[in-house]
Amino acid sequence: MNLILYVWRQKGPKEKGRLVRYETKDITPDMSFLEMLDVVNESLVKKGEDPIAFDHDCREGICGMCAQVINGIPQGPQKKTTVCQLHMRHFRDGDTIYVEPLRARAFPVIRDLVVDRGSLDRIIQSGGYVSVHTGGVPDGNAILVPKADADTAMDAAECIGCGACVAACPNGSAMLFTAAKVTQLASLPQGRVEAGRRICMMTEEMLEQGFGNCGNHYECQAACPKGIKVRFIAKLNREFIKAQMK
Repeated sequence: MNLILYVWRQKGPKEKGRLVRYETKDITPDMSFLEMLDVVNESLVKKGEDPIAFDHDCREGICGMCAQVINGIPQGPQKKTTVCQLHMRHFRDGDTIYVEPLRARAFPVIRDLVVDRGSLDRIIQSGGYVSVHTGGVPDGNAILVPKADADTAMDAAECIGCGACVAACPNGSAMLFTAAKVTQLASLPQGRVEAGRRICMMTEEMLEQGFGNCGNHYECQAACPKGIKVRFIAKLNREFIKAQMK
């Protein structure tokens, strides 16, 4: 496959960025998107040019590091797929592909396709923990959890914090991410004790980090590579109201 790429290049947070055109040849359909970028970088290095900076780690669709905006879609056009698991067979020979970093006020660009998603970490740090004493490891297994609640917690725990939901939202909201982290703990008896306090702390931190308000148009759910549902946002809102009434 021969492709034309327009890749966002930006040397630093305070530098002005722009889309740069690259032509790449002999890309095999079985390559992942990141492997294709590796090939492009090898050719750039051979020419003495700076390689394209992009984040990656596991390359197994688990860590969420690789998030990029491909042809205007966070994490690319393939639903429920991270960029590292997106393969070139989903594109055609001669295609023009635009590759950009995640666009959000709370995600400043560090270099090229790399953005600072530390704001999501700070939301978790503010309240994403359980401090109530639950005994030793065997005692934790002894606490009965209804299957429906366990399933809800596991569904919410699938969130990998990639930030695609934020980039997809016109307002740059982190409501889906925050709702998933809140629901993950609030659905279990161990996390119910601090549920109200946690929700208030995490939503307040979300606003302080510069995230916008929820757009209520489901863009976040559509972009999420793990299929996190917006129903978790409704659950967060209900829990927030309960916390405010106490």
